[in-house]
Amino acid sequence: MDIQQAKKTVCEAGIKLLKEGLVARTWGNISVRVDDDSFVITPSGRNYEDLTPDDIVLVKIGDLSYDSHIKPSSEKGLHAEVYKLDRGIGAVVHTHQMNASTVAAARKEVPAIDDEMARLVGSSVRVAPYALPGTGKLARGTAAALQGRKAALMANHGAVCAGADMNEAFMVSKKLEEMCAAYIEKQYMEEAGESGTFDVKRMHEYYLKKYAKR
Repeated sequence: MDIQQAKKTVCEAGIKLLKEGLVARTWGNISVRVDDDSFVITPSGRNYEDLTPDDIVLVKIGDLSYDSHIKPSSEKGLHAEVYKLDRGIGAVVHTHQMNASTVAAARKEVPAIDDEMARLVGSSVRVAPYALPGTGKLARGTAAALQGRKAALMANHGAVCAGADMNEAFMVSKKLEEMCAAYIEKQYMEEAGESGTFDVKRMHEYYLKKYAKR
């Protein structure tokens, strides 16, 4: 992709993700692959509403070098590791979306609950082990969890979603949030069912004895 077009795509994606509630303020980061050797990514500590293409930084996949006075996201290494997984990956989004972050904090693998989710995201969404933000350990662990998938949860740190282009990465982010919401609801209902069981016969007999008119 042309560098300027890639930078524009990142800016537009930031606004779109912000409106959908998938990112907030300066949290998360977004990138688009330019070629086999490089990608463009959001800068560190900037609000999505204020970004312009000139703020987006070109980074080398191999050594994470960049030629800009603007500092790229501290998670550039994570994006690079994801791009190394598959040349077909054209965009990566790291979010702190609510439901996905909740399940990530619980460190639970999420199964696909319908055909669309399995097709778009994968048969399940794995959880990468916890590691400090911006570290190689986090990048490598998350990339491993993403292997063969389009999304991975990051223990106590959110989620990463990938796609052939930004449109697909965005759809994966939305579908992941639906998957995690359904998973949370399922877990809640199962627990409520277990804690809500009681002896119906004894309760009815107690009512008849205590309150019912003879």
